[in-house]
Amino acid sequence: MNERRPSQAFEDYFGLLEMPDEPGPDQRWSTWPSSAPTERGPLPHPDWLVTESAAWDTELGIVKTGKEADVFLIERAVPGEPGVLLAAKRYRGTDHSDFHRSGRYEEGRRMESSRDSRAVQKKSAYGRSVAAAHWALAEFDALTRAWHAGVPVPYPVQITGTEVLMEFLGEGRTAAPRLAQTRLRGAALEGPFAQVRDILLSFARGGFAHGDLSAYNLLLHGDRVIVIDLPQVVDLSFNPAGADFLYRDVVNVCTWFARRGFDADAEKVFADALAEMW
Repeated sequence: MNERRPSQAFEDYFGLLEMPDEPGPDQRWSTWPSSAPTERGPLPHPDWLVTESAAWDTELGIVKTGKEADVFLIERAVPGEPGVLLAAKRYRGTDHSDFHRSGRYEEGRRMESSRDSRAVQKKSAYGRSVAAAHWALAEFDALTRAWHAGVPVPYPVQITGTEVLMEFLGEGRTAAPRLAQTRLRGAALEGPFAQVRDILLSFARGGFAHGDLSAYNLLLHGDRVIVIDLPQVVDLSFNPAGADFLYRDVVNVCTWFARRGFDADAEKVFADALAEMW
């Protein structure tokens, strides 16, 4: 007579439990299957990415609020199987957004529709909704470009309308701290500064600048410095003020390091970055 193992009996019992047929509150079907290839992250897709059509997205809470967008924590998983945590950055729509990006960021960029461009300039209800989708697409494109250029950024998973899904960086459900939130000072900043310098040079080598770089949009994930918040990325070839934005990025971060007791020569870093552009 064959006796079942206790673990087998446990599995048999729970195998009889029916899984829900539809997502519940704070859940939705994964948006991956309905996204076009151009709306998905760069190839090859990482092994940890959940791409099954049977997967659900479960909203776990808010990570960060901002003037233009909020970041939510999402778990994407096939019910009953291990999933993956993602950050969902959602740009606000018509009624609640506060798009304050300077027009200088937009120099060298063009919207395909002149009607959309006029609506954004007039800040009409329609224009504000267009702006939300425009900045979401700008961020997704910038993340993809940075990923290809070897800049350490969260992997851009996909874009759907005004939502950008990306890799969540943190421990468990706790997001990695911003560099500005750490207590590192003096010699302890040597490693992070070397990485930030490499980031600035990688941006320049790729032909663009972050445009708003500071210790508040640099995450420290373990020992790695990761760049976030990229919708305003500036193309150094097409934006007349591109070098100015690059210089401002360098000065911003070097000033922060100097205030924390680490000697950072902004002029030297900027000269090295300019050398990478040619």
